[in-house]
Amino acid sequence: MAVQQNKVSKSRRNNRRAHDALVAGNPNECDNCGELKRPHHVCPSCGHYATREVIAAADEIELDEDAA
Repeated sequence: MAVQQNKVSKSRRNNRRAHDALVAGNPNECDNCGELKRPHHVCPSCGHYATREVIAAADEIELDEDAA
């Protein structure tokens, strides 16, 4: 079992933990619809990524009545 040889002071302990804080997100505007989205991710509101449609919106999909 590891046992420290000398006491770690509060100052040294807190300096080590200085980089542990969470960082706020950095949202960008979608080029297509203008909504905020995460960088390098598909827009959740319109389904576009880098000016091209990756995911079709639910109202655009046509389903056959016989398929169900």
